[in-house]
Amino acid sequence: MTLGDKKPQDLCQTKTYTDKMLTWARGKGKILIIIHDHPDPDCLASAMALSHLFVTKINRDAVIAYSGIIGRSENISMTKELQICLTRLDSLDLSEFNIICMLDTQPGTGNNSLPAGIRVDIVIDHHPFLQSSRDCRWADIRKDYGVTATILYEYLVAQNVYIGTKLATALFYAIKSETQDLGREANRPDRDAYLALFPLTNKKLLYEIAHPKLPMEHFLIIHNAMNNAKIYGEIMVVNLLDIQYPEAVAEIADFLVRLEGIETILAMGHYEGSVILSMRTTSHEVNAGEMIKRLVAGKGTAGGHGMTAGGKLDDIHPGNKIHNETEKDLTERLLSEFSLTGTPPRKLVPC
Repeated sequence: MTLGDKKPQDLCQTKTYTDKMLTWARGKGKILIIIHDHPDPDCLASAMALSHLFVTKINRDAVIAYSGIIGRSENISMTKELQICLTRLDSLDLSEFNIICMLDTQPGTGNNSLPAGIRVDIVIDHHPFLQSSRDCRWADIRKDYGVTATILYEYLVAQNVYIGTKLATALFYAIKSETQDLGREANRPDRDAYLALFPLTNKKLLYEIAHPKLPMEHFLIIHNAMNNAKIYGEIMVVNLLDIQYPEAVAEIADFLVRLEGIETILAMGHYEGSVILSMRTTSHEVNAGEMIKRLVAGKGTAGGHGMTAGGKLDDIHPGNKIHNETEKDLTERLLSEFSLTGTPPRKLVPC
């Protein structure tokens, strides 16, 4: 059963859908919630909300599982301050779970570590609908929503489930960070949830999450990015080379896309045999999600929305030669997309 064509704000339809889903789940046994690799606030908050829904409505705890690492300071702070209980996916025996859920990602996308061939029963996401999700028993995919957490918020409202302070703080922060305070790809459901949740949040916790102490590595990454950034007209390409945590790439893309005169940025970094990619744009004429898919065609996996996107190239061994070749190839593909082939680069920071 799918709910991808649901009209925003139709809580009656959400109530009917979630009633059926919960009835189906009741009494089935152990529940696993899988979030994407290197979790961000959206999937963390969504997992908290779905777990809370299961506990409240069918008296069943769920295990929240992730792969990769949580490296960004704000995300580490979020899991600590809100006491989000997470389990490594590779430590679990998947055969023990009768229900498998997937949040903020879909089967076969390349950004989650669920082994191929494992059945996914429930998928909830705000990215474009993938063919692989058609095999899921319950698929609620709303590409017109800016945040998966907004969908889960509507589940709780439709089911008249109490939203405590920590859960409200998690959901609010997810919407805040994913949409850049409603300024990026936020639609009416996201705005309504944001405004409804704000009075319920713990403002001290919000501050602690959004303004954590930053490790030395954070500033070294910024220094590296400034030195390696290349500008081609209104396009910027940043190669961070070897990175200590994958989220650094998106962090730098969000930071440097604010540079005056820059509309689109492609950032990349090498992490454990893969090149992590992040694209950001401020142009409404560019669909970052579709563009990054073309950039990695035949080389890796990617996806996203109009203004934000990410991707990954696998089996890339470390070394300056490989770094340079990867950057050269991706840059040529990117410049071709903008009809800027042959444009000479200029450095962000002059030598």
